[in-house]
Amino acid sequence: MATRASHILVVVGAFVAGLAIFLGVFLYATGYLGGSVSSAVGGPFQLTGDNGKPISNATFKGKPYLIFFGYTHCPDVCPTTLFEITQVMQALGKDADRTAALFITVDPERDTPAVMKDYLSNFGPHLFGATGDLKTIEKVEREFRVYAKKVPEKNGDYSMNHSAVVYLMDKRGRFVAPFSLKRKPAESAAVLRKYM
Repeated sequence: MATRASHILVVVGAFVAGLAIFLGVFLYATGYLGGSVSSAVGGPFQLTGDNGKPISNATFKGKPYLIFFGYTHCPDVCPTTLFEITQVMQALGKDADRTAALFITVDPERDTPAVMKDYLSNFGPHLFGATGDLKTIEKVEREFRVYAKKVPEKNGDYSMNHSAVVYLMDKRGRFVAPFSLKRKPAESAAVLRKYM
């Protein structure tokens, strides 16, 4: 009986210790234990906007915003995600002016500012595009832990394999969490509104 009780105590103790370690790592990574959220995911960036002018994290200072990495030749995931973001902005109504969404290309070779501007004209006015030279884009991808790889096609063209996370950034430009678009637009809008 004593052996069984001590075994249970060991198991419970191991579980509690594991839980404490997990919570410690989680709280550190999210900035609650002296760690910085921005040091875990994201960071300052300097790119070229779809209007040909500089665009950076400072452009959005004072408002929460969404970031999505993709490319204009993307056949499905990117346009679908941008459409869903547009629906969230529409659901915000007038509050949409207090936030924004940034579409950063993973294909700077083809996605010039003019191409980005034309592409984003299919979506709402609260979406901004950003591009840059390959080296700069790759640096931003690393900071945001984005996977992107060129995939040659038989016809000589290429596509881009890339991760499809939508990043929620707070008013100070710090990463908060991945932003789910699986909810109804009004529900996603309510989540975003909490950070305004």
